[in-house]
Amino acid sequence: MNLGVFNRVNHKDSQGGMYSEWASLSILIQQGSEESQSVLEKFSPGAGKEVALSIVRQLAANLGITQAAEPSPLCTDKEVQWCMEVICYGLSLPLAEHDTVRDCVNVYCEWLSALYSTPKISVPRPIIDDPNFYARKIISHFHNLFIPRKGEVWPFLYQDLGSDTINRQAVLCHRVLRTLQQIARGPASLERETWESLLLFLIGINDALLAPPATREDAGEQLCERVLGVLLEVWLVACERNFPAPPLWRTLRESCLRWRHRLALIEQWNRVCLALTARLLQIMYGPMFPELKISEEDAQLVPPTMSEEAVAQAWYRLLRTIGDPVDLCRPAVVSQTQAFFQYAIASPNVIDPCQHPCLQGLPQIFLKAIKGIAGQVDAFLGVSQACCWEECCVSNIASGTNNNGNIGVGWDRSSGKDQPQPSPTPPTQRRLAKSFSVTPSAVTKGIPKASLIGLTTSRVSSTPPMLISNSGPSSASSTTSMTSLGQDIRPPLAPGRPKCNSILHLFGEWLFEAAFIGTNGWSQNLPQPSGASKRPSSVLVDGPSSLQETVSEVPPTLCIDRYESGRAEAMGALCRIFCAKKTGEEILPVYLARFYQAMHHGLKLDDTRECGETLAYILLNSSDLFRLDLNGVQVLVPAVLSALELVLPEKDLKLKSNIVSKPDLRRASIHLLISMLALPLHFQNLPIKELPTFPNTSSEKTQVTFAQLKSRLMNLLINALQVETDPQNTHMLLGGLLLSVQDSAAAEEVEQVTQPDAVPNDTTVNLLSSGLLRKNVGLKT
Repeated sequence: MNLGVFNRVNHKDSQGGMYSEWASLSILIQQGSEESQSVLEKFSPGAGKEVALSIVRQLAANLGITQAAEPSPLCTDKEVQWCMEVICYGLSLPLAEHDTVRDCVNVYCEWLSALYSTPKISVPRPIIDDPNFYARKIISHFHNLFIPRKGEVWPFLYQDLGSDTINRQAVLCHRVLRTLQQIARGPASLERETWESLLLFLIGINDALLAPPATREDAGEQLCERVLGVLLEVWLVACERNFPAPPLWRTLRESCLRWRHRLALIEQWNRVCLALTARLLQIMYGPMFPELKISEEDAQLVPPTMSEEAVAQAWYRLLRTIGDPVDLCRPAVVSQTQAFFQYAIASPNVIDPCQHPCLQGLPQIFLKAIKGIAGQVDAFLGVSQACCWEECCVSNIASGTNNNGNIGVGWDRSSGKDQPQPSPTPPTQRRLAKSFSVTPSAVTKGIPKASLIGLTTSRVSSTPPMLISNSGPSSASSTTSMTSLGQDIRPPLAPGRPKCNSILHLFGEWLFEAAFIGTNGWSQNLPQPSGASKRPSSVLVDGPSSLQETVSEVPPTLCIDRYESGRAEAMGALCRIFCAKKTGEEILPVYLARFYQAMHHGLKLDDTRECGETLAYILLNSSDLFRLDLNGVQVLVPAVLSALELVLPEKDLKLKSNIVSKPDLRRASIHLLISMLALPLHFQNLPIKELPTFPNTSSEKTQVTFAQLKSRLMNLLINALQVETDPQNTHMLLGGLLLSVQDSAAAEEVEQVTQPDAVPNDTTVNLLSSGLLRKNVGLKT
């Protein structure tokens, strides 16, 4: 079965995506429309300036700002349009003529009140009679306020102007944006053509601001964030009142691909997507589903009267607006824009567009994007009812650990608030570790077709609460029985959460590719060629080919190791998805295969014997991995055990990330260790299959059996107990030791009954031998 059909809907080609059959309006917004040009441009600058100064001053005098408002003397369309030619030119005057530019903005903002039922007294009668026609002309003229003047560079980003000049210009831009925002959200009656003009104008000014490579952080960066916020907010209002046509959606997507080097884009994208997700969860799952907690301001982004169909359509389309987030790891792809090429040609200091200094922020941008996707995953799992998403949407949050250094499921790593953690196995439930799998319930075999198309929910059954413990980590009894081990409780998974397959259909392609960055076969210089389709269903990452490879020297500061934090977030999200499997739920083999491959790469240890960020996130988010009856999960036992042997025996563990809490990392590792203690006695001499490697290399190693892991498990358990200082972790280790003793004693009794004359094998004496060995070693040291 080819699962790429679903995800390739948005990747028909590298330009238009799912809108490839519709025309793009990008050329129109880049070159500007004829309506934004004034006839005064045909004359000398001095003549046009003189006309604008005299006419605009008189028009502004009637607005009622400095004196009482008076009716406009303009009575005919011809008179109004002649004055608008002058105002259009005035908006493009140099910044030194701030007073004239300010008067132009004031006149137009007052005239736009014609769209309301009670316009201002200073609005000319022709505009009141046909407000939408003149509103479209005014909006197109506003474009001149945001674009660079002739002979000047963009003042907010490139020119060392006085702070007073920059602030005054920013005030005018903010007033225009505020006026248009109020018109869009207010009771104004806008025609479809007016909505299209407004959206195209907002895309155009964003493109003028965001497409060029940034040179430094200044007032321009603040204005960029404001302009982006207005664009997305007005876009959501348009989705309610006049849903944008496919050409507009295609233009928005193509424009966002040119803005990916801006952190503000990803922050605003996260903000809007989470707001839409909160509304979508209410629509799909009802009030009983855990609420996605977002700020009140963000909740107001989605109009309350927006239809359910419009919410679903807007959510999916905006989610796919920024393209593939993994391309943020490829500077050569992000910089393949006309603005970067123009800057590279004009600047002698930039040899290649990907060498531009503004691309140094790509690792942080990639991390923000993956955090946003992980937040979406957690919301659908129902673990976000007490979450705070500021880190995904705000850039000025100080990094560092909180009081507990926690990294929980769906929680910000650098937030200063208390954060819940993966809940350890309660004492009354540790018997589950004796058996490798949970008995599956009777389910219908096969995968329903609906799961390949949308979110297929799992309805809440009428199972008594005490039986919910068989559904994995969302056990209600596990939560209530944790009081004896402290308050280390994470929010339980929603019983009515969608199936793992459904979540993976939506986010799996991005998360899997992000999890494989830096591995064999993944190239940082691999842009997606036109017409090439991805293979999200392949088990191994596609290797570079001579037809696809575009070699470009990546700056040393943007090497793939800089993106480790984003990769760790992706692996953590994948672990949470697969650990949310319910009893009897089937996950497609292609997803399991890719997950095991990603885990295999993420669990690899380097020569420094340090715990990397990806490894730490895997351990923190997969404490229930061996308790959920995942098909074939046994192949990960050797790799997980090797990782635990790095973490648990070390008293002073070296962590590459300073935001990971060592007690929590050890606690999650102890969960994994306890869940593996019963495997050797359960599977005995059954060999553990090895995962295929890429590229395929012939290996003569003999297969490891489960019985051979008994001594390693016991050595690890006792050694971890010797260096453990946390009371809760010590409690869990002692419980695991008791479990091992009881299981070994029971297995020895069974062997004596079934084979009374047989000589005890190594399996039955491993417990004592390994324990005594570690004890003797501990005494010697």
